[in-house]
Amino acid sequence: MAISTSDSTPERSTQKPCVFIHVNHKQILGAIVGAHSLRRNSAHADRFDVRLIETKDHTFLQEREGQPFLRNGVMRPWRNNDLQSFTPLRFMPPELMGYSGRAVVIDPDVFAVGDVWELLSRDMCGKAIMCRPRTRTSRSIHGPMATSVMLLDCAKLRHWQVEKQFNEMFDGKLDYKDWITLRHEDRDTIGLFENHWNDLDVLTRDTKMLHTTKRWTQPWKAGLPIDFTPADKFPQFPPIGWLMRWRRELFGDYAFLGRYRRHPDRNQENFFFGLLRECIDNGSVTEQMVRDQMRHDHVRHDALRVVHEVPPLQQTLALLPA
Repeated sequence: MAISTSDSTPERSTQKPCVFIHVNHKQILGAIVGAHSLRRNSAHADRFDVRLIETKDHTFLQEREGQPFLRNGVMRPWRNNDLQSFTPLRFMPPELMGYSGRAVVIDPDVFAVGDVWELLSRDMCGKAIMCRPRTRTSRSIHGPMATSVMLLDCAKLRHWQVEKQFNEMFDGKLDYKDWITLRHEDRDTIGLFENHWNDLDVLTRDTKMLHTTKRWTQPWKAGLPIDFTPADKFPQFPPIGWLMRWRRELFGDYAFLGRYRRHPDRNQENFFFGLLRECIDNGSVTEQMVRDQMRHDHVRHDALRVVHEVPPLQQTLALLPA
């Protein structure tokens, strides 16, 4: 399966709608597996493209290494080596599409269970963005939005200029949390799609996109040292936030955070490793690539054993709860 990668030069247009996966070096295996899932599970895979947006291709990210930016009201250093340093790039598809056409953007820990063409081709009812609320129980358009899966009408998003907005965080003009949750977007331009297009650690027969969003339990990370930076603010009990900030400033970004845990839902682990097994079988991932990712602590050290022991993917899908 060919996957094209983007550079930082906007294209004037594309013939096909496109699914973009934004990613860094730590999550690249997940992105390749996610790309496979998109094509594997679509009856219309010839009607859309799949492209990776990689942090290594965007120098404006590297140029800010170690500089403080505003996140949730706190200035903290930007780290390109953080697990989620790719997140600003989720706003780049409109530029890369030349501000025309349809795009879906997903995180590298999102995997298609259903047919993404149903999302790409749906009626957006004039909205510029379709996504789901960040809170699992909310269906309100007025709270924070989950931007880890978005359907975009790129012509309506000309104000999305990623490098400019990224730099505004370092000037204290834009808070990362506000940006990433669409707080400043006109609510009239946002529509809601069904939660099953971004199911947060939920895998049932209704799931269209599985998002393994709880970083502590991502299936391919079990047993590895934690390499992401938790939030410094805990609204329910602020002293925890103070302790987290003190820990980070005195001992480093990942000190005392422990290790990734095994995912509590075996079906989700089997689903990911079943997809990875197919990628190895079709050559889009090699066993040597998996070994390299294991050596760098990006993938759990027993990954190849799990791949060879995992049940066939169709068996896992047949056992999903209703």
